[in-house]
Amino acid sequence: MDLSVADARSPILGLAPQALPGEGYRKEQIAHWLYARGVREWSEMTDLPKGLRQELAEKYRVSEFAHVAPFVSQDGAVKYLYTLWDGQKTEAVYMPYAGRKTICISSMVGCPAGCTFCATGKMGFGRNLTAAEILDQILFAAHHQGHSPREIRNVVLMGMGEPLLNLNHVLEAIRRMLDPQGLAMSPRRITLSTVGIPRGIYRLAQEDLGVRLALSLHAPDDPTRQKIIPTAHRYSIAEIMEAVRHYYAQTKRRVTLEYTLLKGLNDHPWQARALAGLLAGLSAHVNLIPWNPWEGAPHQGTGKEKILAFAAALERMGIPVSVRWSRGRDVGAACGQLALQQPA
Repeated sequence: MDLSVADARSPILGLAPQALPGEGYRKEQIAHWLYARGVREWSEMTDLPKGLRQELAEKYRVSEFAHVAPFVSQDGAVKYLYTLWDGQKTEAVYMPYAGRKTICISSMVGCPAGCTFCATGKMGFGRNLTAAEILDQILFAAHHQGHSPREIRNVVLMGMGEPLLNLNHVLEAIRRMLDPQGLAMSPRRITLSTVGIPRGIYRLAQEDLGVRLALSLHAPDDPTRQKIIPTAHRYSIAEIMEAVRHYYAQTKRRVTLEYTLLKGLNDHPWQARALAGLLAGLSAHVNLIPWNPWEGAPHQGTGKEKILAFAAALERMGIPVSVRWSRGRDVGAACGQLALQQPA
């Protein structure tokens, strides 16, 4: 597609199913084609009158992407590099597992959080994604994989961006995922990851959509965390954990803590003990994430033996813990690697 001529039509994915064009059951037909069948062209909606299809094609675009480049990992994960209609780019990662299909999607172009272990953070902030652009990451990946969009039952907002700093668009997209006429997903299958924006966590609790919350903590103490997340000085761990406890009290949803292990920085035994103390009385699960390398990174990852020792220390203190070995490292699709790079 020619990026010199952006698609000026309105995004059909910007409309809720109930607000789609057409009278009566036509709205349901269009919603079914978009969210159940996953078609990418108006001409494919064959039970709509030809005149209506032509009229819709003149007013609305189905796709939010001018170009998409997929990169397939040796482990089966697929990184999608999406070029948006204004020329900006973002990424998503599709991960097939036995019995389930998962996609990690982005909420922004780049990210303002600036986490030092993350290649996306080094890029800086481009812009927020619209609800339509967030949704279409799922729809395109499903289409490319030959699935109905509703076959992808697990969505994690852990790609580019800080979702709670784009919360209006993120909530709109999540509502479309949950809508029975949309992607008809279970809220338990949607996870939103944040570096910890208290006001956003409180609002997420108030909205009570039933989605899961994941907190990218990465250190149990403020001085270490501020070395890892430069923007962390805005909110103390105490403020963030107060909001997280409120979220749990309101929703009764167990909270996940994401913790990327960095050699010599946040992987000491005393930090495992401090992390366990921080979680006392909270229903939480810790995901330990081995660091994934990228060019120019200022860190090294903790070795496997020490990762397992850190996990064992948490388990001894009664903290549920898993080690999340990332997929797609060979194509720059693993956690912390998304940086709009095209693998060789």
